[in-house]
Amino acid sequence: MHAFDVLGDPVRRRILELLADGEQPSGAIAAVIREEFGISQPAVSQHLRVLRESGFTTVRVAGTRRLYAVNSEPLREAGEWLERFRHIWDQPLDALATELARGKRERRLRQEKDHARHREPPEGDPP
Repeated sequence: MHAFDVLGDPVRRRILELLADGEQPSGAIAAVIREEFGISQPAVSQHLRVLRESGFTTVRVAGTRRLYAVNSEPLREAGEWLERFRHIWDQPLDALATELARGKRERRLRQEKDHARHREPPEGDPP
């Protein structure tokens, strides 16, 4: 299965998000996914199997528990592939940052002008 086929599923993305904080037992993963997505335990197990077989997760047995962890290599490969397209979104984001900074500066200058105007005595009034 291609990396983006794996990552295209919201349940599998959420499982990876949960595992980003560290190793998790399958039962804890299943409880969160069942609550958030309303799917059965076997369906969660299927998603865990897809992640494991596609190399996105590793699993180790500790007693009766199966502990899942993220395998970063497939994510790194997907990130490297996406890097070729970074210029497409970086330039508009840079332009947005410039516009936000410009608006912030204009608001600050307006506030300073308003503040200075309120501090000056009105013309024609004795000091």
